[in-house]
Amino acid sequence: MTNKVQPIKIAILAMGGEGGGVLADWIVDMGEANGYVAQTTSVPGVAQRTGATIYYVELYPDAQAHADGGRPVLALMPLPGDVDVVLASELMEAGRAVQRGLVTRDRTTLIASTHRVFSIAEKSAMGDGRVDSEQLLAHTARAAKRFIRFDMAQAAEASGSVISAVLFGTLAGSGVLPFGRAQFEATIERGGVGVKPSLKAFGAAFDRAQDGDDGEPAKVAPAATPAPQPRHPAVRALVERVQRDFPLPAQDFLLEGVRRLIDYQDLAYAGLYLDRMDAVAKLPDDAHRLLRETARHLALWMSYEDTARVAALKTRATRFERVHGEAGVQPGQLLAIHEYMHPRLQEICETLPGGLGRWLMHSTVPKKIVERFTQHGRVIRTSSLRGYLMLRMVAACKGWRRSTMRYADENRRIEEWLQRIAATAPRNPALAVELAQCQRLVKGYSDTHERGLRNYDTVMRAFERAGAALAPATLRELRDAALADEHGHKLQAALVQHALA
Repeated sequence: MTNKVQPIKIAILAMGGEGGGVLADWIVDMGEANGYVAQTTSVPGVAQRTGATIYYVELYPDAQAHADGGRPVLALMPLPGDVDVVLASELMEAGRAVQRGLVTRDRTTLIASTHRVFSIAEKSAMGDGRVDSEQLLAHTARAAKRFIRFDMAQAAEASGSVISAVLFGTLAGSGVLPFGRAQFEATIERGGVGVKPSLKAFGAAFDRAQDGDDGEPAKVAPAATPAPQPRHPAVRALVERVQRDFPLPAQDFLLEGVRRLIDYQDLAYAGLYLDRMDAVAKLPDDAHRLLRETARHLALWMSYEDTARVAALKTRATRFERVHGEAGVQPGQLLAIHEYMHPRLQEICETLPGGLGRWLMHSTVPKKIVERFTQHGRVIRTSSLRGYLMLRMVAACKGWRRSTMRYADENRRIEEWLQRIAATAPRNPALAVELAQCQRLVKGYSDTHERGLRNYDTVMRAFERAGAALAPATLRELRDAALADEHGHKLQAALVQHALA
């Protein structure tokens, strides 16, 4: 093109089901209705949250096109460093836009929601694989000329609409496009679908963008959590024991541990947890860090996931309520929930009372029969009475949990772990804290648990070989290597590097 007039270039990054296509169509319709030539294209992403669809819109004044003597040639995809407006339906998508070079300091207005939908890589990490949202926000803000952000998913939910309407309202309120509010609203009305809630969400987002506050509201320090006041006398006695016998900095973890273990098993099991923590409380401890870390990780280990626990979690009323809310079930609609279960022979044996489980594990014909019926897994519809009762029966197996093979194995490992902590703390409190945090390697269910346990055993063998000479930073490095790679390759490399293989 020989003139200086350039198209308005808009990139939209949205995940499936968030209305990115609707938002692109609204922008095109608004442009065409108000004297612009408009073009939109899309590049599909990958399912399951590993990528987003990129919609790209270019708007060019129709009058300028006629003055040029022809139709403008518009691009089919955004180019790095050549985008005026980027709209992102989620914070990670804003980061990806920056990474691709679509957001530049000299020209790009970035409009993004600050809520997170965690990626597959984040959710499947053996440790905490979440990206630091604060760092992501800071990096993204530095990359854009103007950055308008707030939790648009929450705003959409409050308005009974979808996030595309909130993005459209924020785009209007930003003033970056040559159209007034009435022209934006007329576009929604022409769509004819969900007009009223869309206009409500649009209006709220427009007002927020017009306020001129391009950031999140100031954070308010959380109020102190009031001490629990349970009505049950036995529970109240456990709470009072925590408040009486343990220092204040560790009481929040201890109280949560008590709550979790009562829910997991019973009052006696929560009492065993506090008995174990009594011994830890007597160890040398800098600023109660060892007590807090051990309290947290001991509660997690004592509430290990077995078949009874999984079945109980899948049949809770709160879970059904959450699934109904996430699915957006409307009055008069029915929701079917299908659970994909694939218990192995080992999990079945570990759920049975110890003697029966050991007999089945070492049998011949009974073992083959069970393996035959479980090798392909089952799909259980927990929203049906039959499927629900089936899982409730499995959940009831927690009554004999403390007599199972699995409990004996987990209990032995827990006692060995606590003994190592007790032996290490007097000579090296910092190393004892790192040792307490090694429980992070033992987690999950079935194959995930086996891999984590294998890595944990490998790290503990290295700890025993090194003895007092092991530095806290080295143990931390070994633990992080084990969490970074479920197959153990990085852990083996770290062991070789420190001559601990």
